[in-house]
Amino acid sequence: MAGATIESEQSRGTGIAAGVFLAGAATAVLLGTYGRVHDPTGETALTAFFSGQLQFKVWAATLAVLFAVAQLVSALRMYGRFRTPAPPWLGDIHRLTGTLAFVCTLPVAYHCLWSIGFDTEVGVDRVFVHSVAGCLFYGAFVVKVSAVRIHRIGWVLPAVGGTVFTLLVVLWFTSSFWFFTTFDGALR
Repeated sequence: MAGATIESEQSRGTGIAAGVFLAGAATAVLLGTYGRVHDPTGETALTAFFSGQLQFKVWAATLAVLFAVAQLVSALRMYGRFRTPAPPWLGDIHRLTGTLAFVCTLPVAYHCLWSIGFDTEVGVDRVFVHSVAGCLFYGAFVVKVSAVRIHRIGWVLPAVGGTVFTLLVVLWFTSSFWFFTTFDGALR
């Protein structure tokens, strides 16, 4: 009887995980489709106190990556990957840095999709990789946020968290890093 209960809980957890992954895939596909069929406006969405839209975007993306690094370090500490025990407030810091990283990406993604669109030149060029990684990032983010409550399948959250982090780093390298290393005076 106990074996049947465990199997039932595992299959229920697997079904929930499948639904979460489908929601993430749908998010990625919908963003890519919107970016592809939407006629890019070419207009500036937001500059804040920066000299232009690109400067705003590269610094917002850089800030997002810094918050994501803080989230990665806090996750490693919470999961016991460091020898010192995690303080009780670390979970709150982990959630805060994740929220701030996500918030930093929103105006960047908005401008990318609304003003620039999705690069359809299939290949291994920087802009195509950036377009695909951007859509996958938000799909993976949906999975990560939804997977926080899936306790039955313990590997999902660390795997998806690592995927979200990796995709954000790919986005940063294909945008901010490229900008910083390509343009004179880009750090201003």
